[in-house]
Amino acid sequence: MHPDIVNYNQQQEPDHRAVCDLLARAIDKGLPEAESKIWHRHPVWFLDGNPTVGYSKQKPGIRLMFWSGADFDEDELNVLGKKFKDASVFFNHASEIRTSDLQRWLEKAQEIQWDYRNLARRKGRLERLK
Repeated sequence: MHPDIVNYNQQQEPDHRAVCDLLARAIDKGLPEAESKIWHRHPVWFLDGNPTVGYSKQKPGIRLMFWSGADFDEDELNVLGKKFKDASVFFNHASEIRTSDLQRWLEKAQEIQWDYRNLARRKGRLERLK
């Protein structure tokens, strides 16, 4: 696990720290070729320079977000907007995380990707990579 992500996780309250640790380990395992780092103050994993999955502390809990998750066709993932293709779910306790769902979402994150890396260059227009 990236040292900055370890530090981020350690700054969370105990229940949220357990959520963050479980998510980070699962994402590292499910996306072994991904580069991970703190990006905009939150842990994010990138595939070929494209943001793919990350999590952040928000009022409702720890938000696990998939940048292209709107196209995963997963009822458990909440699609917040129509302009971008992100979808997310909130957790407050590690026991709420179903690892089988998480593994499936990580597989879909590799198969379904929109090009966020070049979003600014394309003036906000997304193009499908995979």
